[in-house]
Amino acid sequence: MRGFVTALATRIPMVLLDYVVLAVYFVVLVAIGIIASRKIKRQEDYFMGGRSFGKLLQTFAAFGAGTGSSDPVNTARTTFTSGMSGMWSVMYWLFVTPFYWITGVWYRRMRHLTLGDWFVERYESQRLGVGYAIFGILFFMVYGSMFFSGIGKVAAPLIGVAEVTVLGATVPIEYLLVPSIGLIVLVYGMAGGLEAAYYTDLIQGICIILLSLLLVPFGLSALVEKFAPEGGSWWLGFRIMHEQIPKEHFSVIGSTNSSEFPLHRIIAVVVINLVGIVVQPHFIATGGGSAKDENSARIGLVVGNFLKRFCTIGWVLTALIALALFADHPELINDPDKTWGVASRELLGPGLRGLMLACLLAALMSSVDAYMVVGSALVVRNIYAPYINPQASERECINVGRLTGTFTVVGSIVIALSINNMLQQLELTWVFPVLFAAPFWIGMFWRGATTAAAWVTVTFCAFMFFVIPFAAPRVMPSLRTMEQYQTINEIVETKTTRPAAPTDVAKRVGQMTAWKDAQAAAEAIVDPVQRAEALQGLGAEPLPLEVGQSLTDTAKSGGKSVFWSRGVVPVSWLATDADVETRTRQIENWKREQAAAEAVTDATWRQRLLDELGAQPVTLAVGDLVTTAATGEGKDATGLKLPAPQPMSDPQPIGDQTTRVVMRYREDVKFTGKGNFRLEFLVYSLAGLDLTKSSNATLSTLELPPKIIAPFLVMILCSFLTRKNSQAALDRYYAKMKTPVDPDPEKDRQRLEQYAADPAALEAKKLFPGTSLEMQRPSWFDVIGFIVCFVICFGVIGVAVWVAQIGTG
Repeated sequence: MRGFVTALATRIPMVLLDYVVLAVYFVVLVAIGIIASRKIKRQEDYFMGGRSFGKLLQTFAAFGAGTGSSDPVNTARTTFTSGMSGMWSVMYWLFVTPFYWITGVWYRRMRHLTLGDWFVERYESQRLGVGYAIFGILFFMVYGSMFFSGIGKVAAPLIGVAEVTVLGATVPIEYLLVPSIGLIVLVYGMAGGLEAAYYTDLIQGICIILLSLLLVPFGLSALVEKFAPEGGSWWLGFRIMHEQIPKEHFSVIGSTNSSEFPLHRIIAVVVINLVGIVVQPHFIATGGGSAKDENSARIGLVVGNFLKRFCTIGWVLTALIALALFADHPELINDPDKTWGVASRELLGPGLRGLMLACLLAALMSSVDAYMVVGSALVVRNIYAPYINPQASERECINVGRLTGTFTVVGSIVIALSINNMLQQLELTWVFPVLFAAPFWIGMFWRGATTAAAWVTVTFCAFMFFVIPFAAPRVMPSLRTMEQYQTINEIVETKTTRPAAPTDVAKRVGQMTAWKDAQAAAEAIVDPVQRAEALQGLGAEPLPLEVGQSLTDTAKSGGKSVFWSRGVVPVSWLATDADVETRTRQIENWKREQAAAEAVTDATWRQRLLDELGAQPVTLAVGDLVTTAATGEGKDATGLKLPAPQPMSDPQPIGDQTTRVVMRYREDVKFTGKGNFRLEFLVYSLAGLDLTKSSNATLSTLELPPKIIAPFLVMILCSFLTRKNSQAALDRYYAKMKTPVDPDPEKDRQRLEQYAADPAALEAKKLFPGTSLEMQRPSWFDVIGFIVCFVICFGVIGVAVWVAQIGTG
């Protein structure tokens, strides 16, 4: 090994200037943390920046916390493979944004340092604050780990390094990058608290916006240079892009993926996100609690989130340019996740590549720094101060906050490196907020919500949505193979014939090259049986394609398990002719290896080879029961291909150029469930609903209503049956939530006392006076702002449609 760390790379596109840009960027961040640390005197300074932030910093705090390094990468991938409709993988949140106009005021009027403090005040329970703090720390660790996990896909194409060798062990590049970035976040975040996080968010937000725009002019110019030798302005690149890419890719909602984004799915996701987002722990700060006044809170939250939506359009446009330029690129054919990295590497010059990597790292860091500071506040305010050291000074609380912030970041790094799968991490956080959502919403608007009901609801959600789904199949493994829980929805194969576009031809060239490379590698295998299996696994060689020639796009949907989170897989079936043929080759290969092992003269080595070889595979006959699991029934299916669904009829036309065929597994195929048991679907099963003809999107939608509705029903019912909270505490809390914030702390205290002393005026502010419902009557400013936000939502879609049309005239 040469040196402590060596890189394994075939191409190093970044040069010294790029690394200088990165180094300067990181030095600036650390300097900001050190400067901000000099202002910290109180907990409020460290955890909330002294509540001194105006509209600009609140905007970029909301923008930074909601934008991760995975967002441009995921958007580029889905657009590269499916066209502009891929933007909905990020745009799901678009129609939640108008509600931020209202919620931003709530967090500022709470006047708390953590949402745990809110639960303590509203429900008069320090223990409920502890429960929320534990939830918050776990949430931040898992949620932060998602952003760390995206580093490898983002950085590897840019720096040209996929793996590194550390102390003799070869590991993915993220094993070096993730801890390094985490250390930088710790340095400036621990030193300067939320103020350092917000000022770095301002810098990083500007960098992310640059990221969203930087590649577009370079890419358009490259299109002109490649496809218009006569030259022209970069604006000509839009027309060229339309000439190179199939027109279906420019449909915002009408591509082959549109069926995965039906209206009912979008509505359900908006509702679940709205229900859960309000209790995500960082929202007490980035959601408006750290603003100097209410207008800064709501405007910053709304504008920051709309900025992300407009940036998404830039990410989509960049991916379309990459498709037109690099459709035949081997890296992208094998892994579309690298679309953004490859485009940056190929289009940007020295210095700009370093800036791009800095921008992508900024997207990660601007999220994690806020999580770190708010997570430390939860520990200090809701665990350390009330239970461990009630007499702790301000300085002691700040120091403990710095220490516990370290645990949050380190926990995120450990999870990221242990579960380097963003989908698994996302599944861990998807319904986390449901634990505390119902107590929050009902406690905000109904005096009757009780402490006991809040505990019952949190416990109910924990068991119904986490503990039982996880534990049931592990305590009772036979649950996975019970036939009544093996239901999958209908598998549909759709084929659409259209003229091939230039990018289709380029993709086919790349596929042919990749096939020939794989063929050469297979033919180099010495063992004849393994060589034959490798060549058979390649399939037929892709045929050449010309522009305008008929091309068939095949899309499969369905096959989604109703009851299991990770689907079902075949576990047993009756052997077919293909299975018998495969097993015959396995036996021949085993006998050849056995003969080679027995020819070894050294007895110890010979016995080791025979032990590794194992027993001879059992012979098979057509109709024999084979199984992938050691159940004691049937013959071992090791090495056999799993059964595939078969067409149930001839393809049926559903349009001029489109056919549809339903496919099913053979009746002899039995399945086993993977992942957790989806308990909520028992409700639909008991109601007699047939879900086999539902689409994947419909099944995904149906899992949300029980998680939305059930906690609210439990909370309301239990509140009627349990002891009410004290009237004085409720009066004090709801008076505070009706009192507008004054930026001056002393004037704000006086205003609170004034409003609390006039119950009649507070009652007049209610939408339903004389009841226990505490909804406030909205002002004209509330209503107009909410409507304007909805108009902007449709404006974002309009801009996307307009961008799709540029170059068609």
